[in-house]
Amino acid sequence: MNVPRNVVWFEALLYMSLTLDSVSVAFQDRTPKADMTAQMVNVATLMAAGLILLLVYFVWLAAQRRKNWPRWVLAAALVLSVISLVQVIGAKGLAFDSGIEVISCALTAMGLYYSFTGDAVGWFNA
Repeated sequence: MNVPRNVVWFEALLYMSLTLDSVSVAFQDRTPKADMTAQMVNVATLMAAGLILLLVYFVWLAAQRRKNWPRWVLAAALVLSVISLVQVIGAKGLAFDSGIEVISCALTAMGLYYSFTGDAVGWFNA
């Protein structure tokens, strides 16, 4: 069976978003500070990488294995990301790294929109 066009868009847009997230994590400032030791910075980086890999797995489950629940987990993750992003922008203003996150959130939102509309309806099993 051929994968519907909207599902292909969903998968491509979410992988682009996760690629941007990976680049963002790779270029984060890892300078230890008074409130964050070097070990804490390393753990945070590894946790971010693990979360990105988990989200890649969820995209694959949804798009290739036709699972419905990963789409909802991805939607919840988007909501949490947007809330966090609004807080960061409110505290620090719009900077380069938060700009990348805005683009990443927009790509995720567009991808999720495609997964719930058009020929994607009925593709995902419960």
